[in-house]
This record gives sequence, structure tokens and C-alpha cells, in this order.
Amino acid sequence: MNEYLKRDSENIRHLLDIVKEQGAEYLSTIEERTTSIIHHHPSEKHELPDTGYGTEEALRIFNEKFEPIMVGSGGPRYWGFVTGGATPASVAGDWLATVYDQNTQTMKGQGDISGIIEVEAIRLLLDLLQLPESFLGGFVTGATMSNFTCLAAARQWLGKEMGKDIAREGVSGEIKVLGATPHSSSIKSLSLLGLGSNNIVQIKIQEGNREAICIQDLEENILKLNGELFILISSGGTVNTVDFDDFKAISKLKERYRFWWHIDAAFGGFAACSETHRHLVENWEFADSITVDCHKWMNVPYESAVFLIKEQYKILQIEAFQNSNAPYLGDPLDNFNYLNFLPENSRRLKALPAWFSLMAYGKKGYQEIVDDNISLAGQFGKLIENSDDFKLLAPVRLNTVCFTLKDVARQNEVDLFLEKVNDTGKVFMTPTFYNRHKGIRAAFVNWITSEKDIRLVFDLMNEIIAEIK
Repeated sequence: MNEYLKRDSENIRHLLDIVKEQGAEYLSTIEERTTSIIHHHPSEKHELPDTGYGTEEALRIFNEKFEPIMVGSGGPRYWGFVTGGATPASVAGDWLATVYDQNTQTMKGQGDISGIIEVEAIRLLLDLLQLPESFLGGFVTGATMSNFTCLAAARQWLGKEMGKDIAREGVSGEIKVLGATPHSSSIKSLSLLGLGSNNIVQIKIQEGNREAICIQDLEENILKLNGELFILISSGGTVNTVDFDDFKAISKLKERYRFWWHIDAAFGGFAACSETHRHLVENWEFADSITVDCHKWMNVPYESAVFLIKEQYKILQIEAFQNSNAPYLGDPLDNFNYLNFLPENSRRLKALPAWFSLMAYGKKGYQEIVDDNISLAGQFGKLIENSDDFKLLAPVRLNTVCFTLKDVARQNEVDLFLEKVNDTGKVFMTPTFYNRHKGIRAAFVNWITSEKDIRLVFDLMNEIIAEIK
């Protein structure tokens, strides 16, 4: 055995104690951690050592080379993209997932019980989101793979309705996909599935500064298909303005027309936790598939998302993802395991961090996280709305604030302004383009964020806008 490997094995408690202390120090000071890479990337390159260094020396090199420029993406003022933090319980679950190092394949407990844990975590999540147990689900890396999994089942459904097994025979002909403002990960999934990223029938959006599907235009396009089956991708929270499609109206269309209804609710689905905003997802239980991202508003570590597909379509998933040429894995149709149910054969126990966090904080805990973030977004939006220098590009509908510089003549300074804000390392926001304006997005999904962060950032913005005037 390698000398360093043997030594590390004998000193595993000491090594884990070192990492535990470093991790605890990082998390306890995350509010002070920079949100942007202010310094240059490390220039020194290490070659692969012949005999290795051992874990302690490897940690020393990491701490010298990389640790100082690790950003506080899990901190209270990282408002870029929709990046959640990690609750203490989810960190504990994530560490244990690594320690136990399970390969989540089986659902019957033969070999290991990780599949049983995953089934329970999905059931707990359905309860949190007030969705019926008629949905089956599984954990994948993120919204892209969740959308991919759901749309693969949709593709298989469409093919079976036309008398074809697309998983075996391949894609031929044109499959209609309708949508208004699908997320880029859905577009990417269409490309990966061979359905074509350019083959979306573009549906109009509602008038009045909206991103939601125009139901009238949707039905007109459905009628043009003359009974041809199609896939509808709808939004449970758009990227720029967190707009929701009218799920009640779509569910009524589903009573009259035959189509696969997929909802991308990567972060917006957690509106179901809020008593004041639960109406945004009313009737989403009638969808055929739903994407939900746990490492966003659920605040568990990356990589964690779930796909939810109606149990009645279980066979479609098995047909799409089965390991049909691997006799040692058993008959996919008789052996309903996760490796025949989703894209990856080999997966770590992704469900454990989510299980820990759900069990630790429950419905009330997540209601408070969601409602607090909604309130903070509203407060930040009010500051923008009442400002002399900034303006909202859209109403604050949930947890994301989309804004720009108020003076139209200064539109070319939006990028400069944002760069200077992010360069402070106090906050990180992302650029966007909405309604013919350059804009800035601030997404509130972190359980640590508080009112003092709102005030700190707004004061900082006012200082910087004064500097560039």
C-alpha cells in the first residue's frame, strides 16, 4: 500500500478533525467572505507528484493556492443566478453521504438501502410542496438533468401514442414542442434528446410586462395542430421576473386536448411553501412532469435536483433509461431500480442532504425561509422603486428583483455599474436583458440573508452610482 495512503488511513480521525475545523471556520465567517474573485487566478501550476504528498500537505497546498479566492457563494449576499445556501442539516447529510459512499441504484434494499432513503426523501418533498403521491421522482444533478429526464419520458410518451418506441428506434419526423419562455436548460435538453433546440413553436406571452404564456395564443396554436400530439413546456417561475404560467387555464386545456404537460419549477415551485404565494402553483398537480431544484431555494449543497413524473408513466421512464443489454443487472421491467429509471447508472446518495434538511426543519422551517426571502425581495424592490437613480424593469412577483438605471441615457453604464458593485466583493448580482433594456438581477434564496444585507447593498449601490455620475 502507498505510504501516504496507509498513513492517511491510520490518521483518518485527525484528518477529518482538521477539515471539520476549517469547514466550521468558513461557515461561521461566510458573511465576511468575498462574493467575487477580486484577485487574479493562481499562476503556479503543480505537476502530478510521483509519490504523492499525503492529505495534510495537499490541504496546505490547497489553502495556499485556492482557498483565499474561494467566494462565499453560499453566503447572504450572493444574489447572482439563483444560488441557494446550505442549511446546517443539509451539510451534515452531505458529509455523511460522502462518508457512507453509497451507489444509489436499487429501490428494494438489496445491496444497500440508499434507494429506500431516496424514495422517502421524495415523499417528504411531495408533502412539502403539497403534491400528491401519484408522482414518482428521483434525484439528479440539477435542473438541466431534471428537465432532460422529464422530457425523455415525454418523448417516449409521444412515440408510444404514435405506435413507436423512440428509445429503441430513434427520433424521426418532427415532434412539436410548444412554449413561451422556456429556460435554457429545457432548450439544451431538447438538443440532447434529438428533438432539436430550434423546434419550439413559440407561443406569445401575455401583454403588460409579463413573461407568462398567452393562453389564447396557446389554444390557437393547439388548434392549428389538428389533433397532433405535442409537448408543452410551461414555467413555474421565469428567470428574469419569476412569472408563472396560468396552471389553472392549462389544466382546463388538458381536459380538451391531448399533450404532455411539463412544468419547469426549478425554484419557483417552492412558492407552494408560502401561504401568501401558494396560489401561483395552483393546479400544478395536473402536470405530467415537474422539475424542482433543491440546491436553489431548498438550500441544500450542489448538486441536487429532482424530477417528478406521474406514476402512471413509470414504464415510459424504464423504456427510456433501461439497461437492456446488462444481464447482471436483472430484467429492467421486473427489477424497478433507479439505474433503469433515470439517466445515470452510478450516483452518490444525493437524497441524504435533502432528507436531513426536510426532517430537521419541516414545513414551518421552509415556510419561514421562503416567506423571509419573498419579504426581502419586496423590501429591496421598494428601495429600487423609490430611488432617484434606479428603476424596476418588472414587478417583484416572488423572490427576484430585476432592475436597471433610471436614466435612459445611462443604459450603456449598466455593465460598468454592475462590475464596480461586484468588484467590492460585498455582493454578487448578474446582468440580464429584459424588455429591450440592459438590467441586473438579484435573486433571494438564501436562508442567511437578512434586512441588514438589503440595506448594506443598497447603500453600496448609491455610493457607486454617485462615483460614476
